[in-house]
Amino acid sequence: MSNNSFSIISLYFVILQVCMLTACTAPSSEKIVLKFGHMGNEQHIWHRSAMHFAQKADSLSNGRIEVRVYPAEQLGKELDMIRSIKAGIADFTITGESLQNWIPEASFCGMPYLIRDLDHLSKVVDGDIGAGIVEEMIEKIGVRPVGYFARGARHLTSNRPIKTPEELKGIILRVPNVPISVQTWQGLGAKPTPMAFSEVFTALQQGTVEAQENPFSLIHSAGFYEVQKYVNLTGHVIGWVYVVMGEEKFKSLDVEDQEIILTAGRLMQEYYTRVFLQQEEYLQNQLKNHGMEFVEVDKAAFQKQADEIVKGSLPESILPLYQAIKVLK
Repeated sequence: MSNNSFSIISLYFVILQVCMLTACTAPSSEKIVLKFGHMGNEQHIWHRSAMHFAQKADSLSNGRIEVRVYPAEQLGKELDMIRSIKAGIADFTITGESLQNWIPEASFCGMPYLIRDLDHLSKVVDGDIGAGIVEEMIEKIGVRPVGYFARGARHLTSNRPIKTPEELKGIILRVPNVPISVQTWQGLGAKPTPMAFSEVFTALQQGTVEAQENPFSLIHSAGFYEVQKYVNLTGHVIGWVYVVMGEEKFKSLDVEDQEIILTAGRLMQEYYTRVFLQQEEYLQNQLKNHGMEFVEVDKAAFQKQADEIVKGSLPESILPLYQAIKVLK
């Protein structure tokens, strides 16, 4: 065989090795499709923020990562979504205190009269306490937060004014399927009825339940002003929710794609915060324009009773953490 033949064969193998190495080290060009389901409707800030996340994931990945967003519980109710994510059927959802069905620390996301204001909330979630909750979520539930949303204060809506805990007695109140919420409202004298959010409007309309509690954003986007007259300004919860992704799915992605997801999550959170701060006063005015009446309540009386109920119902394992959040400055 001639020297030229050996040269050609050697060159061929060099080119083949380079191609193989390139294939091994280059980012995957395969399209990734991820499903993001949540309970807000298309007008809700959660949906707009989820769409912002999808747009950022698309642009940062040059179209390789497609996040398909399904609002209004199209992929299932909140707890169903968590189970679907754990099973690898769905990829993202928005959730908060419902996670206490798996870890008790998640109850802080929606605990009555625990968080004082948005500054206090930020110190909790972005600090060591929040980092510990995230670790628990990853290890014990198998979901990873990619961002979080502060929530507007939750208020009680009804068809009669309620100014004191005594006036709650016997009222049938829809609550989320969260133990601390059920226990607190029961202790305050109501008859709490756990129910999926998608069923609340019809239940109020038909009189199956008489009242419900949510932030202005969900009161407005769900149209509860059509079936409720009063917003009783209990302000009983200032909480937060996480946008979570299945940990197994996250770890299955290339490092570059993981970074894209986390960056898109950070940009989504920044977008949400801007819009959220602008809309709280707007939503309050909108509800008034729709005919709802705002009732000032004896908040100190509600808080005093709620504090005792909450402390009495907490597992001893997280009581010190509860106290640490209470005194955090």
